[in-house]
Amino acid sequence: MDENKFLIHVKIAEKTYGLWIYRNDEQLTREAAKQIAEKIDQYRAVFLSEEVDVKDLLAMVTLQLSIENLKLEEKNDTTPFTYKIQELTNVLETYLKDM
Repeated sequence: MDENKFLIHVKIAEKTYGLWIYRNDEQLTREAAKQIAEKIDQYRAVFLSEEVDVKDLLAMVTLQLSIENLKLEEKNDTTPFTYKIQELTNVLETYLKDM
């Protein structure tokens, strides 16, 4: 085991998991577990009148978080900006050469 890691326990969907993590990841890991619990509770509230298996709730939470993650990745895609900067750089270089 990596000596920089330590064991924490987080509860996800009524089950406790022991995780070996880096100390600087502790807060993020605990926040992620909290976010999952909150989203499970939100789905439980929607399906209040029905008996819903926790696996189904986890599946819906996973799908929702994955969609949000993909939207963030798309939003943070800097490729179009990189191309535009390169295009403008080329225009400037051409202009400066002609001076």
